[in-house]
Amino acid sequence: MKPDEILSYCLENFKGTVFTESWGERGIFYNPDYTLKRGIYVLTIKEKDGKNDKASDLNRENTFRVNLGVRKKTFLELFSFIPKRPQAGGVVEMEYNFKEYNKVIPHPVYAWMGWISILNPSKEAFEKLKPLIQEAYDLSLEKFNKK
Repeated sequence: MKPDEILSYCLENFKGTVFTESWGERGIFYNPDYTLKRGIYVLTIKEKDGKNDKASDLNRENTFRVNLGVRKKTFLELFSFIPKRPQAGGVVEMEYNFKEYNKVIPHPVYAWMGWISILNPSKEAFEKLKPLIQEAYDLSLEKFNKK
């Protein structure tokens, strides 16, 4: 899969989503009719290391990471526990290879918030990721409706 294919999938399949670029990432936000200044995160794609996010070594050629937030219950089902928030510039304390391609893993920085990630998903892995993207979308709707 290519990043543009993933972004297009989201925009085509999730009503009320918009594309945004910020902080070196491209993202999909729930923001129907641009009601909010930014919207609510659904999914982001990060294609290079950032000042406080280098654990995935995204500066490798043709490397990108898909990031999305899921419910805490789902995160626990996937990874058994929710880690503590790392210090600025740090990585969550979890025994995962944050550089591994094509595997759903905790987000190296935002796992404490229930975020997951996958580097360079194949088409098969992306099919398995779709229900989690749906969950991230549903969660964004709930947050939006609370505002």
